[in-house]
Amino acid sequence: MHQRVSSILILSCLFITWLIVPSWAGVAAAVTVTDVYHRPLTITQPPRRVVSLVPGVTEMLLALGVGDALQGVTYYDRVPSPSGKPAVVGGFFRPLTQVISQCQPDCIFLADIHQEVQERFQDSEIPVVRLQAHTVQDIFAHLRLLGAMFQQGEQAEKLCQQIQEKLELIRKKVARVPDSRRLRVVRLMSDREMLVPGDDSFQNDYIRHAGGIPPSLGKRGAIVPITLPEWQKFNPQVIFTCGRDLKKVEKLLQQPGWQDADAVRQGRIFRFPCELTCRASVRAGDFVAWLAAALYLKDFADPKNRVRPDQVLASDPLTLDLPYVRQARVTRSRILDFDHKSLIIDFKTPVAVISTLEGPRQGILTVGNHYTPPPCWGIAHYLGFAKDRAQVYRVLEKTGKDTSFLFTGADMANLSVQESNFKDLKVYALVTAGVESNALRLSQDEGRFYEPGTINIILLTNYQLSPRAMSRALIAATEAKTAALQDLDIRSSEQPLAYQATGTGTDNIIVVGGRGAAIDNAGGHSKMGELIGRAVYQGVREAVAKQNGITSCRPLWQRLQERRLGLYELPVTEWQTVTFQGELPRPVQMACEAFINGLAVRAQSNSKP
Repeated sequence: MHQRVSSILILSCLFITWLIVPSWAGVAAAVTVTDVYHRPLTITQPPRRVVSLVPGVTEMLLALGVGDALQGVTYYDRVPSPSGKPAVVGGFFRPLTQVISQCQPDCIFLADIHQEVQERFQDSEIPVVRLQAHTVQDIFAHLRLLGAMFQQGEQAEKLCQQIQEKLELIRKKVARVPDSRRLRVVRLMSDREMLVPGDDSFQNDYIRHAGGIPPSLGKRGAIVPITLPEWQKFNPQVIFTCGRDLKKVEKLLQQPGWQDADAVRQGRIFRFPCELTCRASVRAGDFVAWLAAALYLKDFADPKNRVRPDQVLASDPLTLDLPYVRQARVTRSRILDFDHKSLIIDFKTPVAVISTLEGPRQGILTVGNHYTPPPCWGIAHYLGFAKDRAQVYRVLEKTGKDTSFLFTGADMANLSVQESNFKDLKVYALVTAGVESNALRLSQDEGRFYEPGTINIILLTNYQLSPRAMSRALIAATEAKTAALQDLDIRSSEQPLAYQATGTGTDNIIVVGGRGAAIDNAGGHSKMGELIGRAVYQGVREAVAKQNGITSCRPLWQRLQERRLGLYELPVTEWQTVTFQGELPRPVQMACEAFINGLAVRAQSNSKP
């Protein structure tokens, strides 16, 4: 039975079940599904031991609040758990059936590609359910199916509504773009050969929802080849891909004939995170919004094309026990139709600050840290820093005269607030951090970014810091930030095999002079410097964990990914000598080579009858 037909049968069964008993009515509802072997299954209790081989499905289960049921996932998934579960059962393309069995699953979710897993569990009584989306509508179907199976129907409907609202906003915005200016867009699926999504891929549906025109090649499948004549006939105006290494893609596109495409000649090649581009899941609306904003940047930046008014939407108070702080809060606002978030700290009387973004300033009544969402990153660069900042201040009803903000792409929902004390001394560090796109090692990596801001730190104390103390505090905070990155083993984005990162290249700090007794030293050997170091160190670690899911106890597979070593995807079948591009410390190279050859031995043993 074709996958799309199977999905229709699943939905029909679910609809009949919901007519009898709503899955969120507090009663255990029976759910009938058709498994991958075309067998009807009736599920009366939510599965408790799940293996998910589809990262998009894993995201759905987490969003539904049933992550505790996950016993096995691929190493592309990041499922925070202090217990070390779920187990990693391999990569998306090469899951290990033996490890899946060890998880003792009572349900397995997979995609068409997982033929070996389907064959391995065909004679078992374990429900094996195929969830492979071809369109955005399939995302809604899968969410509702999972909501029914896990008795989370109300949450599933809420998630569907959130996605639909984001898609509807983008539909209204791109509707203002004339058909004559709609762009031809192609998603490149590899950095080694010319592969694109098939006509029935959800990735092409993402392009359509973003207002673009995808190619129609008459080929079906998640990944299909595109010939040079097909490429030249379509002549893409925009190309996008995923991953970290855009240089390989650009090199691939410089081949004779391929380089003549409008997108290549005009440099309109974009890179997005793989967890957005490659997954049909709960963040579909987020990616469509980001893609649409990249395609039609000038239209989205034009205030005349706003669908909804700019305004402050809500504020949540934040407690800072400092006598000169009037109020602190995290505010959600709408700017150019997208939700922004701002940390805002107001003072009772003007204070001095030193900002690595603006320099030393006097008479400041407000400091803050403003989060710009991904769809607005390109808009902010297009407008320029001064205009973008003025726009934010206008909506928040602040003025540049007495306000000093930092700006970041790290979500303010992941803000870390750290307090450090010793006797009468008190230090607050408020930190946002993200390290997955532009982490770098100073002295080794190329500088490419010019302004705000990824790891942002605001420091406040209950003493009045002298100009000297504020300057020394910058050093203490920077050293503590780098220590946190070193202990987390954060890798350079440019050379992850060889180097740890020292920062992100767009980091900024505000040190507030404050009020109270005067203090003239915040260096590393002073007690004030010690407290600053402790607060910043813990703040960076917590903020990185919240934003990127990176902790010091993360599994080996995640560390290998960060070094761009996808070992589960390697066709390892015989003993081999392994070489790596770039400089790599010899002990690390030996360890990696031993590990890869260990996989070879296991592959050989698993292939024996």
